[in-house]
Amino acid sequence: MAEFKLVGLCGSLRKASTNRLLMLEAVRRFGDADFVEGDLRLPLYDGDLEAESGIPAEVQALADQIAASDAVIVATPEYNKGISGVLKNALDWVSRTKGAPWANKPVALMSAAAGRAGGERTQNMARLCLTPFRPLLITGPEVMVAATAQQWDDQGRLINELNAKALDELMQVLRRHALAQHSG
Repeated sequence: MAEFKLVGLCGSLRKASTNRLLMLEAVRRFGDADFVEGDLRLPLYDGDLEAESGIPAEVQALADQIAASDAVIVATPEYNKGISGVLKNALDWVSRTKGAPWANKPVALMSAAAGRAGGERTQNMARLCLTPFRPLLITGPEVMVAATAQQWDDQGRLINELNAKALDELMQVLRRHALAQHSG
């Protein structure tokens, strides 16, 4: 059995998303861990729905996965200079659950985008959106895969050496923080 529980959130729902490739590459580079990808196919947040029916089961399941994990990887595309609606909706829903699942949770943020900045704006926005939940946001190294369509081999592995080195270092930092959480 793996020592760590790792949850991944991909802000894109597409199966062929390069952010999903990036998240899975990060998991491989993190090392031995029980990994689960959180399902972000959630209903749109609606206060009336919450008042009538409570927290949807799939939202509670996601919050429980985050709470039970030793660390979280968030891979987010940049849509129109910001985070995807899918990711924002998931953050909004999880914020409505009990128990503060993000509190003190080590979180590594990364992005892959078609543009030359690799998702810098989306990472800034994602950090702002996550901050109220008081996770332990890993500040670096920043992993921003630019021109993402050209950065992967046929097996879905990252080929750019600079990005791979930054991702390795980010996963080492995340693993150290997960170890501190796990043993603390």
